[in-house]
Amino acid sequence: MSTAFDQTLQAIDALHGEDPRHVEAPGGESTPQELAYAERMTHWLFALESAPAELLQLAVRAQHLQRWKVPRSDYPEGRVGYLTWRRDQGLRAGETVAEIMTRVGFDDEDAKRVADMIAKKGLGRDPNVQTLEDCACLVFLENHFAAFATKIEHDHMVRIVQKTWRKMSEQAHTLALSLPMTPGSAAIVEQALAAP
Repeated sequence: MSTAFDQTLQAIDALHGEDPRHVEAPGGESTPQELAYAERMTHWLFALESAPAELLQLAVRAQHLQRWKVPRSDYPEGRVGYLTWRRDQGLRAGETVAEIMTRVGFDDEDAKRVADMIAKKGLGRDPNVQTLEDCACLVFLENHFAAFATKIEHDHMVRIVQKTWRKMSEQAHTLALSLPMTPGSAAIVEQALAAP
């Protein structure tokens, strides 16, 4: 008999599997984009912590839950629009996971805790929320940074790396610096970290 944790994880991945967007996974298989993202998040969680708590595992796995349902284009252009979209996505994902959790047997307190982590409440004070943020930053640097850097002006990209770096723990910095990078990406990171 599966536990409430197992049932929640399965329900989260089933929702990830509904993402109509697909990416090519290692081995050439097509995988729903959101499921691929969730798997990368979990990979980095276990790189950061050898035995992460179940509630943290659920929050990390669900961080982008059904994000494809509300496109960025539904919100105004610019930074304020982006931040509002991201906040609303976190709140919506947290509510969905909390509903799943209570349905399979978690108490309201645990469900709220996971929802708060997904919404990144307590960032800068809560070690679990910091770990979730580290995972998100590492997924970005490993999987999206190089392509992103080809579309954005160099100095702006340097500032993005600086902002990302400030969000990360020292442990995540060490992992990030071990990532393979293109010469162009490595040069951006080097410049970002050399700036005062």
